[in-house]
Amino acid sequence: MKTLALTNQDTMPMFGLGTWKSPPGEVYQAVKTALAIGYKHIDCAPIYRNEPEVGQAIQESLSSGIVKREEIWITSKLWNNAHQSPEVIPALKQTLKDLQLDYLDLCLIHWPIALKKGVLFPEKASDYLTLTEVPLIETWSAMIAASEQGLCKHIGVSNFSQQKLADLIAQTSYKPEVNQVESHPYLQQNDLLAYCQSQGIVFTAYSPLGSSDRAQVFKKADEPSLLTHPLILDIAAKHSLTPAQILIAWGINRNTVVIPKSVNPERIAENLAASEVNLTSEDMQAIATLELNYRYVDGSFWEIPGSPYTVAELWD
Repeated sequence: MKTLALTNQDTMPMFGLGTWKSPPGEVYQAVKTALAIGYKHIDCAPIYRNEPEVGQAIQESLSSGIVKREEIWITSKLWNNAHQSPEVIPALKQTLKDLQLDYLDLCLIHWPIALKKGVLFPEKASDYLTLTEVPLIETWSAMIAASEQGLCKHIGVSNFSQQKLADLIAQTSYKPEVNQVESHPYLQQNDLLAYCQSQGIVFTAYSPLGSSDRAQVFKKADEPSLLTHPLILDIAAKHSLTPAQILIAWGINRNTVVIPKSVNPERIAENLAASEVNLTSEDMQAIATLELNYRYVDGSFWEIPGSPYTVAELWD
């Protein structure tokens, strides 16, 4: 398994199983299958509403000796309703309880957006807290405290623009170690990737296959398909691989962590095999031409009437 080194030289597997959109009743078996065939990295979050089931699968895999705790990397995230300093550590302790773990390998601030305590997802403007009321540095400082208490070995952020990263770094001596953002050939994020690499921040790509299984309410009518693009199909045929395997290999070949989701045992195995595929420089150059600056997860769901957050501000 290819890895990337973090600031203390711990190594983070470059390939993992995503659990966003994995339904209860299916995610348990998906995690058990993944760990049994060699996955070393599971990406979770409380807002996915399936961490207890993920935790059961992890615990059973540990108890049966399929894997050892020190051999696997578990990432989770802090949801938006726990950004205030007193809420951070209790939220992380609940995640650890749900996952049946003593510590996380990595915990991320899930979005640079704050909600009031108890609000799972905003329905009205008053459900929000502004970043003036709860600055990101307040949340980040509490994450540092959680790390110092041993709740998580590493901390980072998710859905942070270059500007938000730079603003946070300017206020702390403890840089985020990871930034997890949407990335695929239609949204390559080359400038953000270069900035993260210049700062020693690991870049993790979510929705690497285009997230075509998102709920219809979050989709646009004319979304471009990654998995059926003729160039991706041609490169897949050349290598006798699936389009998904090409997209995974592309992400890893550009030195990013990739976390595709699947609950299908055959695809779980195919995705793992893709993590060892080396694409040619010609393949990489051809895929680079597909850039559309297109976001499948554009954050427009935060723009309810009266919201203090806008898409333009989110991706500044």
